[in-house]
Amino acid sequence: MIGPVTSSSTPLRTLSRGQVVRLQFRKHRLAMVSLWVLGLLYLLAAFADFIAPYGESESFFRGAIDRSFAPPTRIHWRDPETGAQTRPFVYNVRSEINLETLQFEFKEDTSTRYPIRFFTQGQPYVPFPINLIPQTWRNTWGFNPTVTLRLFGVDKPATIFLWGADRLGRDVFGRILFGARITLTIGIFAAVLALVVGLVLGAVAGYYGGWLDDLIMRVVEVLSTIPALFLLLALRALFPLDAKSSVVFFVVILILGLIRWGGVARAVRGQVLSLREEDYVMAARGLGASDARIIFRHVLPATASFAIVSFSLLIPGFILTESGLSFLGLGISDPNASWGLMLAVAQEGGMQTFTSRPWMLIPGLFIFITVLAFNFVGDGLRDALDPKARRG
Repeated sequence: MIGPVTSSSTPLRTLSRGQVVRLQFRKHRLAMVSLWVLGLLYLLAAFADFIAPYGESESFFRGAIDRSFAPPTRIHWRDPETGAQTRPFVYNVRSEINLETLQFEFKEDTSTRYPIRFFTQGQPYVPFPINLIPQTWRNTWGFNPTVTLRLFGVDKPATIFLWGADRLGRDVFGRILFGARITLTIGIFAAVLALVVGLVLGAVAGYYGGWLDDLIMRVVEVLSTIPALFLLLALRALFPLDAKSSVVFFVVILILGLIRWGGVARAVRGQVLSLREEDYVMAARGLGASDARIIFRHVLPATASFAIVSFSLLIPGFILTESGLSFLGLGISDPNASWGLMLAVAQEGGMQTFTSRPWMLIPGLFIFITVLAFNFVGDGLRDALDPKARRG
């Protein structure tokens, strides 16, 4: 008997398997913190239009308001004359060239204050979750509602860039939120595709054996012998490089899912080889159950623990791969945003990005945090689902 796990000293053997897994997962502090971090990231991505002060492609690049590579906006909390705390405000900035360094510098114009306003109006957008419906469907149905409400902002000609601006004067903070939609959702959808294909083909190979098993495993071995990056680039080259971002989104999901299912299939096949000899499988076969029913109702559910852990560990790999594709210019393209694409823009600045525009590297920090969080969640799930690794 394992020791008490609740304040009422309820032993593990009196709880259902789901309750045990949930209790054990909660004991993994890093996994719990990571789960909250991921939840927050997905929430910010879902409501990016409302939270970001500017639209995804809204630019301040030409004319009187030129904010190309503008640094993070300085927010003032005190009255400069009296020193008393006041409503937060910003100053308008203007760019001037430094004749010594020949670099543009932004200086504040302290003649006018621009208070930060909440629930302001901005560019129109389709709110969540309606924006999940493809635009072509919405146009067909005549259902395309738009709103202009945003969480915060300032009056023009002033601008507020919490994390600076990129080369086209676009808000880095907002584009990180918009980019999270692409990067995070591609990781999940590609992982679902790879997991489903791997589970089905692995179960079929292990259950039937024979020539079908040999065929599927030989395909897996061929895929594993080809360098993943080379295969990824080759498949991506089959599609036009100037395709719309909406098309590229689904193409990348399809490619990522179809080149990474082999590892899942091989592991599931090994489990099914032993599961097909279990008494409950033999009993189902003796009662006349079809092979499809045995595989999907009896065999595959027994691999649920492996599937859950694999799913959580596949996602960070796909996030890194998608970021790499966008970094190389083969993924999402402007004016849409993804974290890899934003890093590619930062890379174009060379060492100047590190010395003069470090805010352009913030997307890399988000990639690091997200991948680390998914790995910690995967570790927590693995420990919670493994009876040998459970904590008392």
